[in-house]
Amino acid sequence: MTFDFFLPQNGTLKNIHLSLTDKQQKKTHIFRTPLRICEEDWDKEKQRPTNIYLKKYKKLNNKLNKVKLGLTESIKEKRGCKKLLLQRALAKEIKKICSEKNNRPAENSLLYFMNWYIDSRKELICHSTYKRYKVFFHLLERFEGFICKRLYIEDINSDFIKDFMVFGREEEYSENTIYRTIHFVKTILNFVERKGVRTAVRELEIRREKQQKEIVTLTEKDITRIKSTDVPKELQAAKDWLLISCYTGQRFSDFIHFKTNQLKQVNGKTCIAFTQKKTQKDILLPLHPTVINTFHRNGDAFPKAMDIHHYNDGIKKIARLAYLNEPVKARKRIGHRAKDIQTEKWKLISSHIGRRSFATNFYGKIPTPLLMEATGHSTEQMFLKYINPVNDERVLSLGNYFERMYEERLRTC
Repeated sequence: MTFDFFLPQNGTLKNIHLSLTDKQQKKTHIFRTPLRICEEDWDKEKQRPTNIYLKKYKKLNNKLNKVKLGLTESIKEKRGCKKLLLQRALAKEIKKICSEKNNRPAENSLLYFMNWYIDSRKELICHSTYKRYKVFFHLLERFEGFICKRLYIEDINSDFIKDFMVFGREEEYSENTIYRTIHFVKTILNFVERKGVRTAVRELEIRREKQQKEIVTLTEKDITRIKSTDVPKELQAAKDWLLISCYTGQRFSDFIHFKTNQLKQVNGKTCIAFTQKKTQKDILLPLHPTVINTFHRNGDAFPKAMDIHHYNDGIKKIARLAYLNEPVKARKRIGHRAKDIQTEKWKLISSHIGRRSFATNFYGKIPTPLLMEATGHSTEQMFLKYINPVNDERVLSLGNYFERMYEERLRTC
């Protein structure tokens, strides 16, 4: 069976048509579906909406995949019963699929167990993890449409991994996304086994993909440059928050909510006590002199809170005013995919850079366990993902140690 979706030539808002070619009977059926779209929003080559991540077109693309899946299963069933494929019966099936509002996965399918697992973990995981699980779920939904087949537990084997990797690369997903999704599927198989269903989970060999990721951070020289840069009044709050983030190492969702009533004195040191939003960890963090100075400069208060969009826009402008324009390599989201690019540093500044800069600038100078206490990381492996491996100051420091040790050795000879 070959499915080809297309738009008719006439009209602005058009009904999507389907050309269904039955190779076995050497016959082609043409159907007019009730699904509609504007021609400028249609990707003729991929036979789907141009932007499948826009809410209304995400639903439309999902319907197109359900039509392919539903018809494939219906035709297979009819052939098993040796029934003829009648145009009218198929048209009725398409109309039924398009009007269905029940989005629950087929019972005992991979998506069924995946949905069960996500729902069972919903109260135990943070919102960002829940969202990541749903991304994996929707990715598998699109994969089913790609192969025109509903996946069941017995289908998850080495062939599934090969086919999924072909799909992922054709859709230009990153290697990290592809492998993380496959590992999530393996998690689901283990979940299913605990429910008493046998799977091929022990036969699956999946390597952990080590993604080469360029990390953009602010060096101490960059931060000094930002400190000394005069900015317009409307950018002052963003500048203050940027400095606070670089010397506290916290996520935007945490530092933007810092309040004076969270401050505590511990043996004469000013600290801030708060609970991290993502991890629910209680943090007691001594404040760096830069943060204390920023606090005093704002009339013994933290700067005015702002939303993440205005913050990201503001700190890019500040970095540009500070002439942080050296070329750097990084992965940047362009459209719907992250791509490797080289551009001026200020263009890559975003809300997480303070946390990464904190980890990078203090790594090797302060014991790692103390830094992890500050950032809230549970493992050193996770903490080290924040470290920029290319750090000139650490390289120079290491070089100075080499020279000093060499000179000392010469003196003792």
